[in-house]
Amino acid sequence: MYPVAEKFISINGEGAHAGELAAFIRFRGCNLCCTYCDTKWANKNECPVHIIGSDELCEWVLSSGVKNVTLTGGEPLLTDNLQELISKLIQNDLRVEIETNGSISLEKFANAGSRPVFTMDYKLPSSGMEKYMNTDNFAYLNEHDSVKFVCGNSEDLSKAEQIISEYGLEKRCHIYLSPVFGSIDPAYMVEYMKKRRMNTVRLQLQLHKYIWDPQKKGV
Repeated sequence: MYPVAEKFISINGEGAHAGELAAFIRFRGCNLCCTYCDTKWANKNECPVHIIGSDELCEWVLSSGVKNVTLTGGEPLLTDNLQELISKLIQNDLRVEIETNGSISLEKFANAGSRPVFTMDYKLPSSGMEKYMNTDNFAYLNEHDSVKFVCGNSEDLSKAEQIISEYGLEKRCHIYLSPVFGSIDPAYMVEYMKKRRMNTVRLQLQLHKYIWDPQKKGV
């Protein structure tokens, strides 16, 4: 049984399948507290949830007719018995993507028989959470996965560039730079990328924040 804060159909706002329809399942709880977090309401222990089993969640997704499933939070990898749900969804020919904050080990999920796709954050200095990053996770990523760097200032951009180079991410997975909404001009980020010839990196805006109110839930 899983503590589901909300479930809804929308488009993926980020990652390699941005713009595609997805069935979102948001779980309660997170071990980090980023300065720019836009889902703090779901991170709290007192966040109201529906306790839903894997069969019911799988049926909900299948009934929607949507093939992409995004497991998010909070931090979904903190959810007990998550692999059971992942396996059930994948066995029903659904593409399962996990949005994870980069602090929890991916090892057991990456080595499972039913492996999901990971969109993993690396928390940069402006997040206040960089010290919790688990860089061992980079070794478990492949060409289907993504690393996302949410940047709030020029220091963040510089650190993202350093991490990409140090861990050879351009040869391992998709790489995205994303602005903290309202904190840094995306045009400045493009200029930064141009000057440094960051050919393997993509700038990505959070689509849902431009389509709907940035604080709106269920999108």
